[in-house]
Amino acid sequence: MLELEHFLNQHGVEIFLFSETFLNRGQAFRLANYVCHCTDRLTAGSGTAILVRRDTVHYSVPVPGLTNLEVTAIPVILADKQVKILAPYFSPSRPLIGADLTACFGGGFPVLVAGDLKVKHVEWNSRLNTFRGNPISDYANENSCLIFGPVTPNTNPYNPSAIPDVLDIVITKDFSFPVYLTSCSALSSDHPPPPPVLIDTACRSSLQNLRDRPDFRRTDWAKFQSILENQIPFDPELHNRMAIDKCVENTGAVLRALAACTHKCLRRVLLDH
Repeated sequence: MLELEHFLNQHGVEIFLFSETFLNRGQAFRLANYVCHCTDRLTAGSGTAILVRRDTVHYSVPVPGLTNLEVTAIPVILADKQVKILAPYFSPSRPLIGADLTACFGGGFPVLVAGDLKVKHVEWNSRLNTFRGNPISDYANENSCLIFGPVTPNTNPYNPSAIPDVLDIVITKDFSFPVYLTSCSALSSDHPPPPPVLIDTACRSSLQNLRDRPDFRRTDWAKFQSILENQIPFDPELHNRMAIDKCVENTGAVLRALAACTHKCLRRVLLDH
């Protein structure tokens, strides 16, 4: 518990998603400065949960119409917009039902679903496509959803000879904010866990979402000024198309570097087993 508390404080996590809690039914889970919303399984084991920082305005909502998918859901406000965030778990022993996905993404609000759906597809950086990954991909394409996976594996198999892969993913619908994923090698477990996946929603810099308030106290202003002065030409010579393309490419690289050295991230969601 202390390890988790340290991790949340260290990374400034506002919302933490559990795909599998393994809490007993009715078992309380408390952490300083966080509110926990749990969805217990009727039988023993598993269950989903969401930890939310106490200063975050939110509430818990049920998701009716589910058959095989287990979820915990909360609406929160991002840049003056209500967004529904769901922590799901999809058992590998159960078939995929399209109505379960429709129940999650319905309601008319932007939705972010993040967690372990036990599906693989090359579209979200898995090594291969599985028989359950293809229907998820088809559903996303047919219903204007976007699926994100980290560029590094977030599943460590029990078998040491097996190859790590991407399993935990993020699915959004009508979600107007950029999504950035980072696998974090942190938090211990009694079994080989997938690394937590840190999700930056809202923005990487104030250039991408002007409504979000960057944390200027952590900005490296010396690096910011140095990049501006040393890497952006004051009066570039643009005599042909090649020169223009090169200038645009260089400007883009400089802007990405500026974003990397500008701390923002007032909204952080983290999913984990």
